[in-house]
Amino acid sequence: MAVGLETSMPAVQIERLSHKYGSKLALDNLSLEIPQESIFGVLGPNGSGKSTLFRLLSTLVPIQSGNIDILGFNVANAQQQVRESIGVVFQSPSLDRKLTARENIQFQAALYGISKYHTQERIDELSKAFDLDDHLDTKVDKLSGGLRRRVELVKGILHRPRLLLLDEPSTGLDPLSRLELWQALVRLQREHSTTIVLTTHLLDEAQKCHRVAIMDQGRLLVSDSPGRLQESTGQMVFSIATADQNQVLELLKNRYGLDGICDHGSVRLVLQETSVSPTELYAMLGPLATSITIGRPSLEDVFIKIAGKSFHA
Repeated sequence: MAVGLETSMPAVQIERLSHKYGSKLALDNLSLEIPQESIFGVLGPNGSGKSTLFRLLSTLVPIQSGNIDILGFNVANAQQQVRESIGVVFQSPSLDRKLTARENIQFQAALYGISKYHTQERIDELSKAFDLDDHLDTKVDKLSGGLRRRVELVKGILHRPRLLLLDEPSTGLDPLSRLELWQALVRLQREHSTTIVLTTHLLDEAQKCHRVAIMDQGRLLVSDSPGRLQESTGQMVFSIATADQNQVLELLKNRYGLDGICDHGSVRLVLQETSVSPTELYAMLGPLATSITIGRPSLEDVFIKIAGKSFHA
């Protein structure tokens, strides 16, 4: 997916943002720029502060300390303009399960003050764009999780927002539904130049974003494109296919002091590029290694290097 969509003014400008719940610091002096017309992921484990950031961006809670500008509007001083410019899709379902998909969308349109004529026009347009034509008159409780998520998405963009905020959009979806949702988001960004900001704890989802901010314990650790973040570690990932993982792990530890990880019939090893060569590994492991493949580190490896702990710890 292409990078380099920045324009002169960021879609979101965050400066020295801090937020507390009682004595607990949820955000700690966070500063961040989100470029216009990009798909931007806020990645972090549970408790990293990404949900608090989402609530502040969506104007659900007031700013305690720091500043946020969205599309040129100050969140503290121009809240109405901000709300008119953004669409929000929450992690928790907001659909009335007793109503049809169409009725849910119509109700949301009424809240936005959209006329009946333009509501029907938008429903026709968006139901085609998101493959909902055959499901509009089905009650929500009969829809699959993926279809419900698409109805939520349609509700969030009825008023043509320039910025769409999504909180953990793939939560509870099966792999196919996640793929279909992502395809819908990519179309929205490409065809309408919508800036999309999503929070996620899913590494594969963050990998698809143009840019990603990695958070932990309320702090911003790093922000860049996934590719540049992976390159910045200066690491290589070796995947050693073997029938005897324990013996390979023991040899790596005894010879090089290296800690490998068992991973689906292979041993995974993350190394600095200059530490050990594939030739050395082959020579040491001999017939124990049926193959050795080399790849670049994942976003989890980036997190481990910067935070000094596992992403899922």
